[in-house]
Amino acid sequence: MEAAIQTLVNVYLKSSKRKENLGKKDFQNLVKSQLSNILSDTDSKEAVNNMAVGLDENQDGKLGFPEYMKLIGYLAVSLSEQPCASPYLARLPHDI
Repeated sequence: MEAAIQTLVNVYLKSSKRKENLGKKDFQNLVKSQLSNILSDTDSKEAVNNMAVGLDENQDGKLGFPEYMKLIGYLAVSLSEQPCASPYLARLPHDI
């Protein structure tokens, strides 16, 4: 589990270029490069932008680490609720 947490943090830091927040383009690149196997619509800029808006609690147009973790939590819960035998491909969460 420690390795998984370190990976989550490192992916965020790399994607944000070690800044405090992920910009719009950084978030799109992160979703496309890191989540395309469990999310559908990762090639759709509109869908990814809508998801970012839903995650952006303070509405500053950027995603901080807690907002990024909200997405990770949503995905983890969704995966845990899927039957083990069926493949999983989530729709992008628009209203997180």
